[in-house]
Amino acid sequence: MLKNMRMLRAGILALAGLAVTVLPAVAADAGRKEVEKAVSKVYPALVRIFVVTTEPGNGRLNRQAASGSGAIISPDGYIVTNHHVAGKAERLICRMPDGEEVDAKLVGTDPLADIAVIKLDMSTAKTKRKLAVAEFGDSDKLQVGDVVLAMGCPGGISQSVTRGIVSNAAMIMPRHMAAAFRLDGEDTGSLVRWIAHDAVIFGGNSGGPLVNLKGEIIGVNEIGVANLSGAIPGNLAKSIAMQIIASGHVDRSWTGIEGQPRPKSCALNSGMLVSGVIESSPAEKAGIRAGDYLLSFDGEPLNCRIAEDMPPFNRLVLGTPIGKTVTTRLLRDGKELELGLATVAREPAEGKDVEFKDWGMTAREITRMEALELHRPTQDGVMVTSISGGGTCGLAKPALLPGDIITAVDGKTVKRMVDLKAVTKKTVAGKTDRVPVLVAMDRDTVSLLTVVRIGKDPKQDPPKSPKRAWFPVRLQPITEEIATALSLPEGTKGLRVTYVVPRRGADKAGVKVGDLLLKLDGERILISQPEEVSQFLATIRQYDPGTELKFDILRGGKSSSLKVLLDSAETDAASVKRSKDKDFEMGVRDMTFDDRVDLQLPEKLEGTLIDYVTSAGLASMAQLAGGDVILSINGTPTPDSDTVERLMKEAKAKKMRHIVFFVRRGIHTLFLELESDLETNGNVIDTKENKA
Repeated sequence: MLKNMRMLRAGILALAGLAVTVLPAVAADAGRKEVEKAVSKVYPALVRIFVVTTEPGNGRLNRQAASGSGAIISPDGYIVTNHHVAGKAERLICRMPDGEEVDAKLVGTDPLADIAVIKLDMSTAKTKRKLAVAEFGDSDKLQVGDVVLAMGCPGGISQSVTRGIVSNAAMIMPRHMAAAFRLDGEDTGSLVRWIAHDAVIFGGNSGGPLVNLKGEIIGVNEIGVANLSGAIPGNLAKSIAMQIIASGHVDRSWTGIEGQPRPKSCALNSGMLVSGVIESSPAEKAGIRAGDYLLSFDGEPLNCRIAEDMPPFNRLVLGTPIGKTVTTRLLRDGKELELGLATVAREPAEGKDVEFKDWGMTAREITRMEALELHRPTQDGVMVTSISGGGTCGLAKPALLPGDIITAVDGKTVKRMVDLKAVTKKTVAGKTDRVPVLVAMDRDTVSLLTVVRIGKDPKQDPPKSPKRAWFPVRLQPITEEIATALSLPEGTKGLRVTYVVPRRGADKAGVKVGDLLLKLDGERILISQPEEVSQFLATIRQYDPGTELKFDILRGGKSSSLKVLLDSAETDAASVKRSKDKDFEMGVRDMTFDDRVDLQLPEKLEGTLIDYVTSAGLASMAQLAGGDVILSINGTPTPDSDTVERLMKEAKAKKMRHIVFFVRRGIHTLFLELESDLETNGNVIDTKENKA
């Protein structure tokens, strides 16, 4: 898809019969100055948006990190971008043109138009500044062939610009591709006719401005199709953004009319064919029927001849004030008639997903259109959207499945999300184990009962292992191939020492790397396969610590024997103390001896091992990673997981915005800064919505 920036072609100017050639360099220079002028107006307002979003899956709201682009459109820091970039944001950070990162918050979003507005939180900026602002132009004036500039941050890199021309000022998607452009159940193509252009965009460009040579925003880049890019027209984007800034949302009317262009066989030169009318909708109540030709709506004449004519009709209906009674002029069976129609508020296509941790599922409320499509008489019930495969919902008989609608729990009716939260909270309160509940649910045309055990798994301390002996070396088998390569007698079996733990019994007895262990207490060690090594070590562990064993060894071709006192086995990873932090989404544990050996840490080094870091969580955003050793937090040493847990609790209690981890990673040490908005109760660690 990558294309070189187009150069202006040299032209021929005819003047008074004299042909004057415009040199390519001169034309290119003029074109470059136009581009530079346009770029200088918008570039200072261009931001890269780092976003953490949530998507339901496997019974959880899983966090995902991504990046997009946006442009500042007001002096107080409002930014326009795409819904699919920021519409489900839990955390937003904007990288300014000078490289400084500033927090932002979601103001409102509109999946139907794929437009979202976020606002910079300038209290988090270190540099006081006057924000540059990009201005909107009139996208209705665009014509095919106009030069446009696509600005943004492709792939999350710094700001960039590509150049192209408008290829189509009113592009729509063909029928077979329409489903690919649904966002949260909304058909974006029903509202948007994209500005098609060939200025190159990639992932990360989404939400970035499409700019004319005057330096005005005339589109918001959104999609790529083949070698074309598609931008939401600037006039539509501006209208949506202004509504969101004013009220935090977009109000739209709904009538229940479903339309399509006139068939080719239709002799009419105007109007739109009513293809269907939604049951119990305002259109049905008004008497409109499938097969009618709608000639005008609220005084606006209609002419839907081709698919490109449908988005303007939809914008007309959706933009009608809610509750307004409009006049519709129809043609039915060759006769014209007028019908009054009172619009109602349009609901979103899909509800918001909520995580129910005590169930191991995500769920959402049922919207009006979902209830109609599911042939449900009401919107009562809560729809399951995902479950944990090995969780309690999946283990129920019958199991809960995505798409099931919960209607009651233990005889208590569930109409809305608040009902399910309330019965869950009451059921699990004070319980230390899971509690069985009787769940009534609808699946397609049948009503089912099942029993689900909800609540938290009882906390289980790691099993305490009895003290066992430990032979502090690492070993490999003497295979037939190795025996031959070492010129050992035929049939030789045993173990080769590959590592000796310093300052332990084997090291003190003089065992060396490369020693061949052939006998134990006079008995041949008959090992020649890798899987037999673990069996040998298991046998050693049956001895009491302090037992003396005699090994016959071969070193450098010479035979000798060594007596080794067995050490007490070190604590293994399964039994060490662990700590989990749900807010920062990371786990730590005390280090074992094996950890120190594997990581080749100095014996006196004290630290706590990071067990895991959840993708796109706060710890991940700070670039902490599993396997890092935390040496200190905000300057306080962290020798064990209890200390880490205490320091993190103190940080949350004090609502610290910045927490500095000093970690060791391999041979390197790093200072990594974890940044939260706990002090502002912002959109990162507000878990109230997700608590069932």
